[in-house]
Amino acid sequence: MAIENNTDRIAGCQFNLSVMSDDFSDVILSALAEVDTSKVWKDTDDVSTCVRGRMTHVFDVVKAVYLQAAKTGKHVEMSGTFSIGCPGDSSGHAYMDVTDDRLNVVDSSEISQAAGCKFALYPMNTDNYMEKINEQIDLSKERGVTVSPTHYATRLDGEVNDIFRAIETAFTKVQAVVSHTTMTFTISANSPSNR
Repeated sequence: MAIENNTDRIAGCQFNLSVMSDDFSDVILSALAEVDTSKVWKDTDDVSTCVRGRMTHVFDVVKAVYLQAAKTGKHVEMSGTFSIGCPGDSSGHAYMDVTDDRLNVVDSSEISQAAGCKFALYPMNTDNYMEKINEQIDLSKERGVTVSPTHYATRLDGEVNDIFRAIETAFTKVQAVVSHTTMTFTISANSPSNR
């Protein structure tokens, strides 16, 4: 499914990558190094990593970082928040003129990784937020993911590439009708709980 891009506003994602392994630092730093981030503004500190730029590239980079870490076979979890239209955002505007071509799509598509994800959408500054969400998304139509309700979120199970396609589609559709939209997510792969 093609995903529409909103080229008028900058998007961003702040995420934490957790690796349940003694060599967590090597896995995280290696994942960040393997991903082409030249089309986004990126800042990593001792708490999290933030990427900003065009929505298509933000999703491309976040998914690629997660896949590079998860392909190690270690239990890897990523939690974060996507946002678009936040008043006061400024870092990353220089990256809005880049082309739509995703730099990590080929490498990401070659990694097969099952995962579970919970996400929640938050259209800001609107009283009828549930109506806006329900009007725009019908995840039952998404191929490759199993959709189930859970407290305070929606759960998706399937391949990481399919999961990220589904949450990007949902985010894109809601932000098209609500100018300031945020989305929280947690994705987990290789968990011993599933064995």
